[in-house]
Amino acid sequence: MRSLWNNVRQIGRYPSAIVGLTIILLVVAFGIYTVVTLPYREAIQLWRGGEEIWGESPKMARPVWYNLFSRDKLPTTIVLNSREGEAVKSREPLGDEGDDITLVYTFDYAYDDFPQELTVFFEATYDEKSPYASLMWRTPDGREIRLGQVTLRPTETYRLALDDRLARRLRDVPPQIALFADPEIEEPTPVKGTYELEIRVTTFEPNVDVEAKWVAYGQVHGLAGTDHRRRDLMVALQWGTPIALAFGLLAALGTTVTTMLVAAVGVWFGGWVDGIIQRITEINMVLPLLPILIMVGTFYSRSIWTMLGAVIALSIFGGGIKTFRAIFIQVREAPYIEAARAYGASNGRIIVRYLIPRIIPVMIPSLVSGVPVYVFLEASLTLLGLGDPVLPTWGKVIEDARAQGALHNAQYYWVLQPAALLMLVGLSFAMVGFSLDRVFNPRLRGL
Repeated sequence: MRSLWNNVRQIGRYPSAIVGLTIILLVVAFGIYTVVTLPYREAIQLWRGGEEIWGESPKMARPVWYNLFSRDKLPTTIVLNSREGEAVKSREPLGDEGDDITLVYTFDYAYDDFPQELTVFFEATYDEKSPYASLMWRTPDGREIRLGQVTLRPTETYRLALDDRLARRLRDVPPQIALFADPEIEEPTPVKGTYELEIRVTTFEPNVDVEAKWVAYGQVHGLAGTDHRRRDLMVALQWGTPIALAFGLLAALGTTVTTMLVAAVGVWFGGWVDGIIQRITEINMVLPLLPILIMVGTFYSRSIWTMLGAVIALSIFGGGIKTFRAIFIQVREAPYIEAARAYGASNGRIIVRYLIPRIIPVMIPSLVSGVPVYVFLEASLTLLGLGDPVLPTWGKVIEDARAQGALHNAQYYWVLQPAALLMLVGLSFAMVGFSLDRVFNPRLRGL
């Protein structure tokens, strides 16, 4: 063990190993931060949520940092909620049977492009007679535009783009463009300044209350952008980190350790035991791993734990057994093994205490180098539609982007962010594994 520790300390001589270890530690810290700040149940609920959770998020919006590299400043999402005191609310009695409620939303618009959508979410409290709402729009240059009228239910959503009457008044120009564009300029250009939305609600019975939330969906949103279901991609990028690390580490550790044990048992007992292990290994090496995993995901289960078990089971009798067997054959003839056998050590003790420790220096680089292989395998299975349908992973983000034609629609952020994380993790483990191989392999130390 002292020799092993001395070899590990030599990693500091290799800059690539230092860089790789730094990246790995940062990724692990990010994974731990994710698990602590965003619990699993909450993450799953967010990822599987619909309009009720992501109603304030735009569809397929770029990350907010896109504005740092863009000549035009794209709009972010504007949310004003009267329930939060973000609107001026007044009430004027109309007699014994109702009131006139007015909600005025004021906001500054300083962007170079138009919003994606414009929506008002109403919440009305009444007994029998539905309130009636009318909307008025005022621009910085003094224009007033009548929007529409809505008969309110307890919960009502008014999407301006779906109002046919408004579309005719705006001459079929989308509301998110017509309401912000300068009418004096032929090329649609937003007018910057202070806008005002007035909602006048007429009630027809006493004790009626109405709250409304005004949302102007932006073209940039969040640190990672959003997808076609309005979900914040940061949820998947965050939770994809511990999932990828757990899958890669468990698969690499389970495969490497089990393969080493099987090879040690075969070499020590020899004869028919070693013969059976070698025949199984040769047959398994011919079998294609990916098609078998596709069959498991198609006909049995796509659970990540099922896939993990299948990967380990199919990788135990892999090419690593041949490598470990060649080393164990040399170790078996060592004098200290003969001494252990002479004083009566059991077969299990010799395998665990004397054979296996001698091969650990060879196992460690193989273990580290195997982690990115399984990380990419999990992403590949997800990209083929065989990933866990519940978990938010990097592969799932890429698969959704492919299905929605993200690259064809110039939504590169949707693909590049998870792909960059995959490559970063793969590169970091590869650099550390290569450095460990140079440390533990005497023939590579001088390179």
